[in-house]
Amino acid sequence: MIKSTSASRYVAALSAGLLAVTLAGCSGGTTTPTTAAPVAYTAANCADGTTSADTFKVGTLLPVTGNLAFLNPPELAGAGLAVADINAAGGVGSAKACILATDSGDSTDLTISTASASTLVDGKVSVVIGAASSSVSLNVVDTFTAAKIVEISGANTAAKLSGYSPFYFRTAPPDTVQGSALGQLVTGDGNANVAFLVFNDTYGTGLRDSTQSAIEASGGKVVYGGTGTSQEFPAGQTTFSSEVTAAIASKPDAIVILAFDETKAIIPELVAQGWDMSKIYLSDGNTSDYSADFQAGTLTGAQGTIPGAQANDAFKAELVAYYKAVENGDLKDFSYGPETYDATILAALAAVKGGATDSETIQKNMAAVSGANGGEKCTTYADCIKLIAAGKDIQYQGNSGVGPFNAKNDPSSAYIGIFKYDKTNAYVFQSAIQGNS
Repeated sequence: MIKSTSASRYVAALSAGLLAVTLAGCSGGTTTPTTAAPVAYTAANCADGTTSADTFKVGTLLPVTGNLAFLNPPELAGAGLAVADINAAGGVGSAKACILATDSGDSTDLTISTASASTLVDGKVSVVIGAASSSVSLNVVDTFTAAKIVEISGANTAAKLSGYSPFYFRTAPPDTVQGSALGQLVTGDGNANVAFLVFNDTYGTGLRDSTQSAIEASGGKVVYGGTGTSQEFPAGQTTFSSEVTAAIASKPDAIVILAFDETKAIIPELVAQGWDMSKIYLSDGNTSDYSADFQAGTLTGAQGTIPGAQANDAFKAELVAYYKAVENGDLKDFSYGPETYDATILAALAAVKGGATDSETIQKNMAAVSGANGGEKCTTYADCIKLIAAGKDIQYQGNSGVGPFNAKNDPSSAYIGIFKYDKTNAYVFQSAIQGNS
């Protein structure tokens, strides 16, 4: 349990632990290089009765079920790997890190996230990592704010969440950034008339509005599914014959699909009605590997955008190894894995800087450790805590490539990745552009 509010004394215990680990790893008298053994990742589930008073307690609110369940593996791996790295570096002061996992569900059944939020509040977590869905976060953020618990999402993009609460942060950029990139991608490919197939969800309509603005600013025109037309479909809908017929009848040059799992029903309908699938554009909510869902070649040439820098191969390998060891699964998608990892690390660094693992301390120090006030750059938790122990300000630069938090608790800058589908229906990285929030 943390006894002092002094950050320097708090980190001293952590640094001593690091020194002990280093000395224990030294072998007397030999200078022969050795190859490090593979990390043995294990689950770090929180024990009953632990609270943020004596543990760095990470509550996850991720989509175990629902139409965003495909995002659970990379986000779960991101949070879990971060906790493993925190503990490998000695923990957070004298406290170990652990995970209290809950299901966020999706926007079609908000009772799931409501119940999970109560579990996390009752569990007195240090921080909540999630949700993946912006609509889900909007459902629970007031609950966390009232309890003075920090929520950090690695995937929320709805513009409505910008500056929503002093206890809400995100490491994914708002839709204004992705919408600008997506709109410019569509018109840059020579598409003058654009149709939207978009679900009536905060994420879908918000991203549609931002993308439409970018399309129109580039001289394009939205001919179906645009703002104010009431042509959205309900989240969770399963048949799309009439919507696809209407969209194609508007004679677009390209169709933008903004949906989650509904996309798996929309694409076959587009194929059945003879649409050129290379003229399909997706976003982070549905840019996924469809190699097991559709006949080979179905999506060849289709494109999509995903906020975040392309994770390097070494980091991807760590995520894969963690997921295999702890979940006994094969991790293939990496969407929002880096952002979720960085969200967890930033919260831990804020606790170290503030000298305690309670959420109010974390909230007060989040901007500082992100580099909002400048500071020395560091890229790993272990390196960053050494700088904090030395009394230095830091700027954590993680795997997601986002800039320091701005006044609205959004990343001040971020990358948007551009992807194109190959003949196996897998999406392949093409390039990334950087935008400001």
